Amino acid sequence: FHVVFTLPSQIGRLALQNPRQIYNILFRSAAQTLLETAVEPRLLGASIGFLAVLHTWGQNLHLHPHLHCVVPGGGISLDGSRWIGCKKSSFFLPVLPVRLLSHRFRKSFLRRLRRAFRKGALQFHGDLKSLAEPTRFQALYDEAAEMDWVVHVKPPFGGPRRVLKYLARYTHRVAISNHRLRALENGRVNFEWKDYAHHARTKLMTLDAIEFLRRSCSTSCPPAWCASASSASSPSGIAPASCNSAAPCWPQDSRRPAIQMPRTRTILTSARTASSTA
Repeated sequence: FHVVFTLPSQIGRLALQNPRQIYNILFRSAAQTLLETAVEPRLLGASIGFLAVLHTWGQNLHLHPHLHCVVPGGGISLDGSRWIGCKKSSFFLPVLPVRLLSHRFRKSFLRRLRRAFRKGALQFHGDLKSLAEPTRFQALYDEAAEMDWVVHVKPPFGGPRRVLKYLARYTHRVAISNHRLRALENGRVNFEWKDYAHHARTKLMTLDAIEFLRRSCSTSCPPAWCASASSASSPSGIAPASCNSAAPCWPQDSRRPAIQMPRTRTILTSARTASSTA
C-alpha cells in the first residue's frame, strides 16, 4: 500500500526555520501512527514494517512537507509465529482508514511539537518571530488541532516490480528534473508542473530566477541529517538512513554508513520503534 502523510501549511512552514526538528517529528509521528494502529487486534493485530521517503516540495516548488510510506499488506503476528495478511483490499483498517490515521497522526505530531517548544528546541525569526511567545504558539497549536490533517491511502502497488520502480523514482531525483525546465529568458524561468488540485493537469509557470532558486533551495534537508531506527526485518537490526551531506555520516548506533541521497531521506522501521518514539 502507498500511504502519504501531509503536514498542513500552517505547520509545514515551521520547517523553514526548524527543518531538523520538524522532519524528525514527522517521521516519528507517522511511524507511531502506522505501527500502533496495525498492532491493534481488532484491526490487524500484527507487527508491520514500512519504508518512508520524505518529500519537502510540491510540483510548483513551494514548501510542501509530506511523507510517502510503502506499507506491506500484512505483518508478523505478535508472538512471531506466523504472517497475518490484510483481510480486505482497503488496507488493514475496516472502516474509514483515512479518518482514523489522520486523527492519530495529528495527535502524535502536535504532542511532540508542543514538547519541543517547551524544551526550547524550536527557533522563530522574521515572520515567525511572534510564535516564540507561548500565547501565540498555543493559538497555532489550537488552530492545527481543529484541522483535518491529510493522510491518503492509495491502492496496492500490484507487484514487487512496481514497488521497486516507485522507490527508484522517488529516492533518486531532485526537486525538479531537467525535462520540466522549458526556458530561461530575461532572468525568468519557465517550467512545467502538475496541478493535482485540478486532475493533475499539466500547466506552465514562470518565475523570476531568484524566486526559482529560493524555492529550489528551500526543499533541501538539513546537512548530515541522519537517524536510525530499529527494524525487525533488517539483518543488522539497524535501518539505513540517507541525507544530503557531501561527507560520510553514520546513523547513531549503526555499524554501516548511511546511503547518500540528495534532498530525500528514507527510513525503514518496524514495531520495535513504537515504544521508543511514544
